[in-house]
Amino acid sequence: MSELSFSPLIVGCMNLGEWGSNYNSDDLYQFVLHCLSRGLTSFDHADIYGDYTTEAQFGGLLKKHPKLRSQMQLITKCGIRRVCTNRPDHRVKAYDASAMHIRASLENSLIQLNTDYIDLLLIHRPDWLMDPEEVAEEVQALKKEGKIKAFGVSNFTASQYDLLNEATPLLTNQIEASLLHLDPYTDGTLDQCVKLKSRPMAWSPLGAGRFFTDRGDEQVARIVKALEPLCKKYNATEDQLLLSWLMLHPARILPVLGTTKIERIDSALESLKIKMDREDWYDLWQASTGATIA
Repeated sequence: MSELSFSPLIVGCMNLGEWGSNYNSDDLYQFVLHCLSRGLTSFDHADIYGDYTTEAQFGGLLKKHPKLRSQMQLITKCGIRRVCTNRPDHRVKAYDASAMHIRASLENSLIQLNTDYIDLLLIHRPDWLMDPEEVAEEVQALKKEGKIKAFGVSNFTASQYDLLNEATPLLTNQIEASLLHLDPYTDGTLDQCVKLKSRPMAWSPLGAGRFFTDRGDEQVARIVKALEPLCKKYNATEDQLLLSWLMLHPARILPVLGTTKIERIDSALESLKIKMDREDWYDLWQASTGATIA
């Protein structure tokens, strides 16, 4: 990611609004200030979060405290046509990576976030009707206009990434990855990231909270059992080890934190200090799969 510098952990904003804690303006201000004070400067949005309301809540903060904008990198995503009351013209849930939709979504995000530019714009989900050349032309126009600094994708397969990357340079692929979701390790996604020196971002790095809410699940139980001695060995908590496990991969994964709790932000930062042993890494892999590697 030579064009832009992101913080080692990305602050996910999906749960800050109506889909989560629904912070008021004062709580949101304190949360953002704390993240910035700890060196977490990258904030991840999507137009659909909060049924198209969360960007505006965050933008209200930037309008009230405009000096904050220069201290952060804003990431947002477009390309999902979500059916909800705030988008009455959306008849069917669909993916849309047309030039018209990308521009309309980006222009709206700029207004909602109260900013003149987006540091990183991502296509949220693969659109099977996507024309790579059409996307590339629109992205280049938006860059030339200074409305976006960089462009990438989210949830793309390796072949889908290649297809678009040949038409326009992609900075990253934001993917689901965790000890509960190992697909990127085996389907070529992370191999591609290493090959292209493109640092991926990982959403749900703690399995969407399943490690804390679904202890009865067999896979979760196996991993938790394997973590017990490691927590003592590394003097660390489960969540810290889960993040450390993720970040050990040579793709240099950037976890996207979904928490809205300051104490969990602080805990996650401690994971940056942990250097997990290779055998411990594989022990957790095998706990996740429930099988010894071949």
